[in-house]
Formats: sequence, structure tokens, C-alpha cells
Amino acid sequence: DLLLVRLETLEQSVSRLAIRHKDTLMIGRSHGIHAEPTTFGFKLLVWVDEIRRNRKRLAAAREDIAFGKISGSVGTHANVPPEVEEIACRHLGLRPASVSSQILQRDRHAHFMSTLALVATSLDKFATEVRNLQRTEIGEVEEPFEEGRHGSSSMPHKRNPSRCERVSGLARVIRNNAGTALENVTLWHERDISHSSSERIILPDSCIALDYILWLFDGIVSGLRVNEERMAANVHSTHGLVFSQGVLLALIEAGMSRQEAYGVVQGHAMRAFEEGESLQNLLAADPEITSRIGTEELTEIFDPARHLRWIDTAYERLGLNSEGDK
Repeated sequence: DLLLVRLETLEQSVSRLAIRHKDTLMIGRSHGIHAEPTTFGFKLLVWVDEIRRNRKRLAAAREDIAFGKISGSVGTHANVPPEVEEIACRHLGLRPASVSSQILQRDRHAHFMSTLALVATSLDKFATEVRNLQRTEIGEVEEPFEEGRHGSSSMPHKRNPSRCERVSGLARVIRNNAGTALENVTLWHERDISHSSSERIILPDSCIALDYILWLFDGIVSGLRVNEERMAANVHSTHGLVFSQGVLLALIEAGMSRQEAYGVVQGHAMRAFEEGESLQNLLAADPEITSRIGTEELTEIFDPARHLRWIDTAYERLGLNSEGDK
């Protein structure tokens, strides 16, 4: 229950930030390299959808683990009738297992632990994104850094993403604990106790660790510093290279073969990259391009707004249409 509340709180925090930055232009990246424009809010919207999936998974795991049994040494109710099991489980808020051995089967526990690991891995993914965007060379976001806080014990200028790193580190522990839970599914006959000792560690430790990093990352999101100017500057830092796909598709639409169009655009793109020239200007000076793409169309291709015209659809699908909608 506590973990589900934490997830709901985090979803609300990320949703607010996604709405606030719906139109905050930034560069999208694939393989770590500039790809095409997107918005910071749209990036966060992907997180919102993932958090919602994790809420459903955790609720399902909670249901799957909420069973009990008092069925005897091998599960046959030889000495305790099923009625006693049903009464006792009802008082505990559990359902009686339809069938059991001396124990509840550990696939239930593995499901629960795997779900904790998946939630933790999503947090790791989000935290890693913040860590990458906080790198000096990128500088687009920064986790909260309060006055008087030390970023480095030896270098006073440092503002390290140490909280996000803490999230990533504890997520590794929870993932590895899930591996132990999977190992615990395999027991001898009607039971052994090879699972028991490890469960005393992995179950409470994983719940506590996940509770902590959910709280920690919610604080990071709530206090996140977003550098909108740096985001916009990074979009244009490669002299228009990120609009190359639009040019490629326009040339194909105008009748050029894809292979030929790709070669033409790539040639100009490499020159723009190596010489620091404007890709749009290079293309506008090439008769092979201008004979197929007019000046007005070329200008439209290099307008970032062209890439953002459909992002409202994703917001509508998630019910985040305005500041008050959730």
C-alpha cells in the first residue's frame, strides 16, 4: 500500500512537469547523438505512461501475493480441515490458496519481487536520463542543489547528480534481489528451507529500498532545474543537421530515388558538420535541391514546430490536456 501511494505521488509530480514543459523545445537523441527535435514535456510523458504501467503491475502483484494456507505438512489438510484455513485467512485479509504443499509456491513471491525490480529499473532509467542531461557538455537539467550542499569533497565547483546516482545504485540491489527470488521458486518436493533465509533479507530490504528511491526521485522531479535556453541552443548547435530527414523525404516526394536523395543530403550534412556551415544555406545553394524543393518549403522543413504538431495527441491519450487535467 505504501509503495502504491509513492508511485501515485510520483506520477502526479512527473505529470505536472510534463504539462509545464509541453512546448519546451529540446533535441531528441538516439545512440547518444542528436536526432530530431522534441520537447522536454513529451520526454516526461513517456515516463508518466511507464509509471502508470508500473502502478498496475504492483497492484496485480499485491493481489497475487495476498494468499495464505494452513494445509498441513504436505498440503493435504490431514490434520486441519480446509474450513479452518478459510476462516483464518479471512481474518488475515487473505484468500486461501486453492492448493498448496507445506508452503505457498514461491512463484508468487518471485512475481512480487520481479515487480519491485521493474519499478526500480524504471526509476533507474529516469535517473540515468537526468544524469546524462546534467552532464556539463549538455547542461539541460540539474537535480536540486541546495545552498550549503557539497558536490565534491575536493572540487568546490562540482554539482554532481549524486541523488540520481543513489537511485541507480539501489535499483541494482533490488534487481539482484529479484534474481534470488526467482532462484527460490525451485525447491525440493513439498518444500525445503533454502528459500527461507534469503527471503528474510530480500523481501523487507527490497520494499524499504524501493520506498526510499521512490521518495528520493519524487524529490528530484519536484525540484528539478530545467535550463530551457540551453535546450533550445542545443537544438540549433549542429547548424540544422537535425532537419535532414525532412529534406530527404521532400526530395523523395519530388521524384528522386531514396538512395540518390540520401547521398545528396548526407554529403551536404557532412560538410555542414565538418565546416560549421548552415545545412539550410548549403542546400539552398544547390540547384539539384532547389529544382525540387522551393525556398518556402525548405524553410518549413527547418522549422522545429513541424516536429511538434502531433504531440498533443499523446497528452490527450493520457488525459493530460491542461494544467488541471489528470
